[in-house]
Amino acid sequence: MTDTPCPTCGRMFSTSRGMKAHHALSHGEKLPNNTCKHCGTDFHSPYEKAYCSKACHDEGVSFAGENNPNYKGGKSEATCRLCDAAFTYYPSMKRGLYCPDCVQNGSWQTTPSLSGSENPRWTGGKRTVSCDVCTETVERYPSNIGEVVVCSEECRRQWLSQSFRGEGHPNWNGGSLGNYGTGWNRVRKQALERDDSECKHCGTGKGELGRNPDVHHIVPVRWFVESEDHSRADAHTLDNVISLCPSCHRKADFGHISRENLRSLQGSV
Repeated sequence: MTDTPCPTCGRMFSTSRGMKAHHALSHGEKLPNNTCKHCGTDFHSPYEKAYCSKACHDEGVSFAGENNPNYKGGKSEATCRLCDAAFTYYPSMKRGLYCPDCVQNGSWQTTPSLSGSENPRWTGGKRTVSCDVCTETVERYPSNIGEVVVCSEECRRQWLSQSFRGEGHPNWNGGSLGNYGTGWNRVRKQALERDDSECKHCGTGKGELGRNPDVHHIVPVRWFVESEDHSRADAHTLDNVISLCPSCHRKADFGHISRENLRSLQGSV
């Protein structure tokens, strides 16, 4: 084992570690244990350190150009499509089409027309449709055409009044069938069995509705009630009823599905 002398007092030590501990305690100074990678100066640090100061670190560590961990090849060259001038650009920013001068000028730019059929979302403009209450024609955008079209607030109130009562009301729990008189329960059950509990106009079934479809009188009960030659019970015959979902039932009540059409659907059973 080689003796190691103290650089200050010349005392010999059997180990370098012992000599350094002596120098720190006896002479009040810790000996260098690192060499700066930038300036080459020896310095002491309690942990592994490559640079003696922040200044040396900032000068020794560069993040410019290829030394940057995000470096992707620098700028690319391109030719301006308008003035044919050569220019450079960063590919990560945009595709190089126009030089900075042409971009700054901007007089060559044209705003695309987005009106009418030139709009990429154009769907044909307004359409002429009929009011489901009074049949008056109105214009509506396709996005505003739903299952029901009304032309005015008055028609809307009338439609709500007609549609959301009885079985058409979301809180309907069955109501009373007493007003329909003798024979109604029997013919209603027969109609549902005949029509397989499906709407004969659109095909919506009991499973989709969550309940049985409505049973609609093709010739209204009120016609028989008001007739001097008939009774209420005469309305309840199998050839005068048909199964319809609530939506189609409302259409039939408003006359948008003709009696002839309903009878033809009934005959298709």
